[in-house]
Amino acid sequence: MAKVLLIIISVLVVLTLFIYGISSIANVVFNIKVNKEVALLFENGNDSAVKQIIKEKDLEGLPGCVQKWLRYAQVVGKERITFVRSKQTARLRTKEGQPWMTANTKAYYSVTQPGFIWQAKIKAAPLVHIAGRDKYYQARGNMLIKPLSLFTAADASGKEIDQGSLLRYLAESVWFPTAALNNYITWEEINSNSATATMSYQGVTASGVFTFNEKGEVVSFLAERYMESQGKFSLETWFIPLSHYQEFDGYKIPTRGEAIWKLDTGDFKWYQFELIDIEYNIPAIY
Repeated sequence: MAKVLLIIISVLVVLTLFIYGISSIANVVFNIKVNKEVALLFENGNDSAVKQIIKEKDLEGLPGCVQKWLRYAQVVGKERITFVRSKQTARLRTKEGQPWMTANTKAYYSVTQPGFIWQAKIKAAPLVHIAGRDKYYQARGNMLIKPLSLFTAADASGKEIDQGSLLRYLAESVWFPTAALNNYITWEEINSNSATATMSYQGVTASGVFTFNEKGEVVSFLAERYMESQGKFSLETWFIPLSHYQEFDGYKIPTRGEAIWKLDTGDFKWYQFELIDIEYNIPAIY
C-alpha cells in the first residue's frame, strides 16, 4: 500500500511539474503577444504625437472645477502627455462572496490617439495563475482571459465592450490629466464640484461624471457602463472612488481606488487597486 501511494504521489508531482512547465512557456508566448500589441499601440499613437507645452489659456472655457483640478494636477507648464506606462497591485473577484485574488498589472496608454493595453497576472491559487489582457485600440475593445496562460476562458468584443473600454480609458485619464484637453473629450459643468465628460472617438460615444473636492482632487468617477453576466449585457452604474494623491514626474494623481457596480441588489465591490509606478512620454516599452 505504501508503495502504491508513493507511485501515485510521484505521478502527481511529475504531472504538476509538467503542467507548470507548459504553463510557463505559454505565459512567455502570451507576454510576447501583448508586447507586440503595445508596440503597435505606441507606434500608432506616435504618428500624431505633438510636443506642446500646456499654457494657462489652454484651460479657458472648461468648467471651473475642471480648471481647478488641472491646476492642482500641475499640468500648466508641462508638455502634453502622449505615452504612459504604469504598474499596479490589485485585488479582484468575479462574484460577491468569492475570495479575493491578488494581481500584478501593467498598463500602457496612448493619449493623442486614445488607447490602452492592460496586462495582468492574477494569482488564483498556489501555482495557478490567470493571464489577462484588456485592450482599447482604434475605438475597439477586447478582453482576453487565459487560465494558466493556456486556455481561453474569455475573448470578449463587440459594441458593449467598445463602450466599456472607452469609459475605462476616460476614468483612467486621471493618471494622465493633460488628456482632458484633447478634442475627443468635451466637458459640461454640473455644479462647482462636478462635471460631465463626454468622450467621442471613431463613432463610439459615452459619458461619465467626475466629482472633485475643494482642493481640486478628483475623488470619484460615475458612469453607466455595460456589465456582462452569464453572457448577457445590461447597463449598470459603475462607480470609481479615488484617493491617496501622490506626485509622479511633477503630476499630482490618485494612487488608490476601487471599481464598484451599484446594482439593485446592492454595491458589488469587485476590483481594488494601488498605483505603484507611472512614467510619461517614454516611447521605449520594455
